Amino acid sequence: MISNNLWKINQQLATVCLSHPFVQGIADGTLPHKSFAYYVGQDAFFLRAFARAYSIAAAKSPDWKIFELFHTLAGGVKDELQLHQNYAAKWGVNLETITPGFSTRRYTDFLLATAWSNNIGAIATAMTPCMRLYAFLGQK
Repeated sequence: MISNNLWKINQQLATVCLSHPFVQGIADGTLPHKSFAYYVGQDAFFLRAFARAYSIAAAKSPDWKIFELFHTLAGGVKDELQLHQNYAAKWGVNLETITPGFSTRRYTDFLLATAWSNNIGAIATAMTPCMRLYAFLGQK
């Protein structure tokens, strides 16, 4: 499968991400408050775009089964956003006034442009690397 081959080819990069001080700081609780608060806001902004891209893919789905799949994925992102709401309240972050950072804006613009202008295969292809890396980091 192409996805598995691409993952194997990039396994070293995923491991480097796992070793990054930011990821390690989240894992062991040593990330500074300011850094974590910034992350929560940026990730919430990103997740909202991700949910929209899933929803666009759902709307473009050729049949009900695929629609339900993308709808379920969007629902999972909404659940993740609820966790961010809780973190934001705890850390004093207003998710409604977040200004996206340069990289956050570029990536979310890419996702949404891809979703609006391409078919669901291209949308899924654009979204999968991030999902796969986040899953890897979360499992470790």
